[in-house]
Amino acid sequence: MKTLLSKVYAPLLVAALAAPLGAAEVKTVKGEIVDLQCSLSKGAAGKGDDHAACAMRCAKNGDPMGLLTDDAVYVIEGSYAADKNAKLLDFVAKKVEAKGSITARDGKMFINVAAMMVQK
Repeated sequence: MKTLLSKVYAPLLVAALAAPLGAAEVKTVKGEIVDLQCSLSKGAAGKGDDHAACAMRCAKNGDPMGLLTDDAVYVIEGSYAADKNAKLLDFVAKKVEAKGSITARDGKMFINVAAMMVQK
């Protein structure tokens, strides 16, 4: 009986341990690309066309950027945030649709963008 139980439960245990904790969820998210500091500190004044020039300066400086949706702000990480946001510059202060892995850490939402396009 003990051998039978070990044959049944051992693979389940291995599978459970192999599964990543807090695995990322792949989603498509729509919103505006903003610089996090201004968006969080200035509210409505930290987004949109009136704030585009400031957001672009921050992005070029390599400052953290975010995807502002109707109900959340996602910190952008991964290749779109690398090299002083090089892949993100064409999207700053624009409404976009981004597909990527969503994770939550330290009370913040993060998106590791795999693909992005400007919304029509």
